[in-house]
Amino acid sequence: MQIQILQLIEGAKKARGLTVVIDVFRAFSLACYLIDQGAKEVIPVGNINDAYKLKEHNPEFLLIGERDERIPEGFDYGNSPSFIQGIDFNGKTIIHTTSAGTQGLVNASAADELLTGSFVNAPAVIRYIKNRNPENLSLVCMGYASLYPTEEDTFCAEYIKNMLLGIPVNIDSMIEIIRNTSGKRLFEPQNQEHSPERDFYLCTDVGKFDFILKAVPYNNKWLKLIKKI
Repeated sequence: MQIQILQLIEGAKKARGLTVVIDVFRAFSLACYLIDQGAKEVIPVGNINDAYKLKEHNPEFLLIGERDERIPEGFDYGNSPSFIQGIDFNGKTIIHTTSAGTQGLVNASAADELLTGSFVNAPAVIRYIKNRNPENLSLVCMGYASLYPTEEDTFCAEYIKNMLLGIPVNIDSMIEIIRNTSGKRLFEPQNQEHSPERDFYLCTDVGKFDFILKAVPYNNKWLKLIKKI
């Protein structure tokens, strides 16, 4: 198995083979929480205007996401796992657009198979990859707003790669480094309204969910994320 770790949108465009698009803070952690709380499917959208149009044609769908970490006008929820805890999404379809994670999915058009990745379901992702045993594996780290790499996404990719190769990983050390680097913003008082401290812990709860999220075609134009055990 050839494994490459790629960064940002350009990395997503270069991804080949089985591809895992990683966004720990917070898109693909949130997506797992949404599915676990009953959502039927999550439709990742890159362009926010497309998200509004999709909602207009499907008023029963929910709009969830962010721009500059804030909830956009007219959205039902922001991109925070903390703020959707305890909400019943049973049977709901979610339109999800973010500055990083969903951008990676829509740009990874050359991938043979497309998954999302985050710490909360990383062990399930690793198990799935082992079972598939692809010739090529691309791990795409979406970083902060697709602008620059971040510790949490790169460490998540390294965790997946090392576990596949049988290399020991000190996950506690990784999370501590994240806490003091790219994760610091989640502890800053001025960010609590949109990026609360609790999100750090919800997004670094390694292996909380025992399922993967796979992107499959939806209505000939979009992708949708569905749960696979």
